[in-house]
Amino acid sequence: MLVARLIVESFSFAFGSLKGNKLRTFLSLLGITIGIFAIISVFTVIDSLEGYIRSSLNSLGSNMVYIQKWPWAPPEGESEYPWWKYLNRPVPNIEETEDLVRRSRNIEAAVYFFGFNRTVQFENSKAENTEILATTHELINTWNLEIERGRYFTESESNSGANVAVLGNEIATKLFDQVNPIGKTIKVQGHKFIVIGIYVKKGQDMFGTSMDKRIHLPVVYAMNMVDVRNRDQGQTINVKAKPDADHDEFIAELEGIMRNIHRLKPMEENDFAINEVSVISTRFDAFFKVFNLAGWIIGGFSILVGGFGIANIMFVSVKERTKIIGIQKAIGAKKYFILLQFIFEAVVLSLLGGVIGLILIFVGTLIFSAAADMTISLSMANIILGLTISGVIGVLAGFIPALSASRLDPVEAMNAV
Repeated sequence: MLVARLIVESFSFAFGSLKGNKLRTFLSLLGITIGIFAIISVFTVIDSLEGYIRSSLNSLGSNMVYIQKWPWAPPEGESEYPWWKYLNRPVPNIEETEDLVRRSRNIEAAVYFFGFNRTVQFENSKAENTEILATTHELINTWNLEIERGRYFTESESNSGANVAVLGNEIATKLFDQVNPIGKTIKVQGHKFIVIGIYVKKGQDMFGTSMDKRIHLPVVYAMNMVDVRNRDQGQTINVKAKPDADHDEFIAELEGIMRNIHRLKPMEENDFAINEVSVISTRFDAFFKVFNLAGWIIGGFSILVGGFGIANIMFVSVKERTKIIGIQKAIGAKKYFILLQFIFEAVVLSLLGGVIGLILIFVGTLIFSAAADMTISLSMANIILGLTISGVIGVLAGFIPALSASRLDPVEAMNAV
């Protein structure tokens, strides 16, 4: 009963004080609102960005590696990217892909692909500078691609270099509009291709690429359109490990086979790069730590100002209610009753500011998500964090004023002017 009475009276005093001093209350709430908005908005953006990046990285495959001419990052322990060492490396080729599959015990699937840009035409419709991805038939399973209409090209179509194409959703819409693309013929660099499939719409990933804007062709046919033997077209061997394969053994096996194919001597450096998603993921971990720290620093100053504002309003509140405190103590109110009453009032004030800050963030996420491709969402964890910070600030800011109120002499308090 005592606790319930304390809560009811504290609420009553708190909201009575807020109503009676609107300007002072507004200024005090502003500091906490800005502080919570600064901290939680930064964390919300970081969490959403991290989720977006992790999702994009996962789409590359945690159990896949990319054998390429260029490594994705500087060598371990170095900050400088020695591009001049990689410039004259040979580019991967389709024969190496076949060798890897034949000689490896840990490969589930291997795909060879490269890219180039060309104008794509259907009758009077054109899509200029379209990204063409020439690939082998295993890509659809390796990348977990989904076909909305039609089908993907078969192994025999891939190996024979059939003139077939699978279109990204956006390209299909741009070229064909309301016309069904399946079975229609498009032109790429003067070559005719029959459209056999359309991908499910995916959207853009963190790397700025989108399957929706690509056209996939069989790699054997595309090699007649581009000089992939002597030119760097981003040639890549994408290798997917078996589910039960040991990671270190898998990488060591790939490296050994590639060194053997390239006939490298024991002391010679690799003239190829084995790129893994984990390399990028590790580098992003440090990036997110820095941004989280920045979020605490940015919001910390605002929270500090807000805390001082609440402490100030509580000191004023104690001053205004000195006689009431004296009467409460005269009729038997304990020190802890007075102490908790003012702390509770400070917490209510701080939580109100925090809630307003969270509401502003929520509205901001809705506006941003509607305007941009990336979704920003306010997570329950960040809501709890924001309310927790608000509550802690309220306790800390209200403790000293509450302590001074609880120590007032009842006679002196009742006689105060």
